Amino acid sequence: MLQRRRRGNRGRDTALSELAEALYDRYRKEHKIADLNEAVSLYRAAAGLRPLGNPKRYLSLRALAVCLSDRYQDRGRLTDLKEAVTLGRAALQLCPPGHPDRCKSLNNLARDLGIKFEKHPDIGELEEAIELHRAALVLRPSGHPHRFSSLHHLACCLRYRYGNLGVVADLEEAVLLEREALELRPPEDPDRAISLNNLACYLEMRFVKKADMGDLEEAIELYRVALELRPSGHPDRSTSLQNLACCLKDRYDNQGGADDLEESMVLLRAALELCPPGHPNRGAVLNNLAGALRTKFEKKADKCDLKEAIELSRAALELHPSGHPHRFASLGNLAHCLRDQYDNEGVLADLEEVVTLGRAALELSPPGHPDRASSLKDLACHLTKRFETQLDIRDLEEAIKLHRAALVLRPSGHPHRFSSLHHLARCLTDRHAILGRPTDLEQAVLLGRAALELCPPGHIDRAASLNNLACSLGTRFEKQADMRDLEEAIQLYRATLELHPFGHRQRFSSLQNLARCLRHRYQSQGLVADSEEALLLGREALELCPPGDPDRAASLNNLASTLGIRF
Repeated sequence: MLQRRRRGNRGRDTALSELAEALYDRYRKEHKIADLNEAVSLYRAAAGLRPLGNPKRYLSLRALAVCLSDRYQDRGRLTDLKEAVTLGRAALQLCPPGHPDRCKSLNNLARDLGIKFEKHPDIGELEEAIELHRAALVLRPSGHPHRFSSLHHLACCLRYRYGNLGVVADLEEAVLLEREALELRPPEDPDRAISLNNLACYLEMRFVKKADMGDLEEAIELYRVALELRPSGHPDRSTSLQNLACCLKDRYDNQGGADDLEESMVLLRAALELCPPGHPNRGAVLNNLAGALRTKFEKKADKCDLKEAIELSRAALELHPSGHPHRFASLGNLAHCLRDQYDNEGVLADLEEVVTLGRAALELSPPGHPDRASSLKDLACHLTKRFETQLDIRDLEEAIKLHRAALVLRPSGHPHRFSSLHHLARCLTDRHAILGRPTDLEQAVLLGRAALELCPPGHIDRAASLNNLACSLGTRFEKQADMRDLEEAIQLYRATLELHPFGHRQRFSSLQNLARCLRHRYQSQGLVADSEEALLLGREALELCPPGDPDRAASLNNLASTLGIRF
């Protein structure tokens, strides 16, 4: 057919398009890039034979854009995606309101803008994608065969915007849209697992924001159903294994159920088996399994778990070289594992590498990057750890500067604002201890109060916030002798101790802190009950530090001080 229709013959554009369509269909089935490349060439030729004014020009532009978008996802050439967006805009201009194919052109352009945002974030293009998806959804009312697609893709874009701007309304709408999309996917639909997975993802994100265990429980249930729909041999089974594993780890982090952590690790090891060397998702699985092992180490203190976590993190980093979109995450994971190793073994080389990795991660998140705040905060914490070891005030000064920068990027309502308030307050307290600036201590108290307001009863970080503010108030009492500070510090330390019951790894420090403040109050007011309670707390703390424990000396000293003032 194409040979009979030589250049200049009427109908050649149609023949070129039909052959390109056949090649593209074969590419979708067999994934041979040669077919896709030829389809691109043929669609280009067809578009050249359909100049402005040709009623079929928009079809050639749109088909060429689809092929270029698919080639980008296959080969990763940004020029293909940029051209796909340009062609999509041109095709949409040729489909004004009322055109029968306007909806498809809206959807295709919005999809390509969303894909581009994933790899090269531009909030302006994301806003445009959302606007286009909303317009397409209006043209696909209830009962339309493609309404599911518009619901699904609009939800995805809203989730991206939530991740960048933190507007909770976007996440809430994404949940609602994906619920409707799921209702449009009956149990026998082969794509039902996609909606199950996405809805679970949005619920998990909402749990991180609002700490509603109902969201997390539903996410786990949905991930389990999605996994059942992806049995052994399914190409997306490893993804479902990972998602369920990460959600179970979140539940472990909040409720401490050992079964959740164990199941998470079993699922991740199964996912790793499905991602052999060369698999594109192997690095992500290595990172997640390393994270689970690190968590297990924190619980059971088995150095074998930490060693394996470091080994896996290094392997993941090797799979994410410079320029890889997941290199940032790998740098952070390895840094945290090495920091744990430093805390346990005290090898300075580990801490130095942690700082180096933190700086590299920060370089990969320049101003405007969605992960810049977390990079600033992580490096600041690493520098604070080095300051505690080497007492180089330059590390502390840099840490304060980084924490302040992170706080600016986490305004009121940001899900991680507490963390920046908390750590900045601690650093300012430390600097006050070195330089004695009253303004540092006053600001630390203010920041500590702000952090505590963000941790109501039941919040996972409430104990840390109570303890931090109590520490600042206790320090201010020692400088200014204002009994109101000491009274509040005692109250806060009591609340902290209640959140650190028998068996909690932080109970020792809570006992020590409360005993010290009661000893101060006894010295100021002479209440025998305070000295009696301080003595009981000190004895319990000592019982938690058997011979050989690194904290035994501090416990003995604290108890001796209490006995000394009683004498």
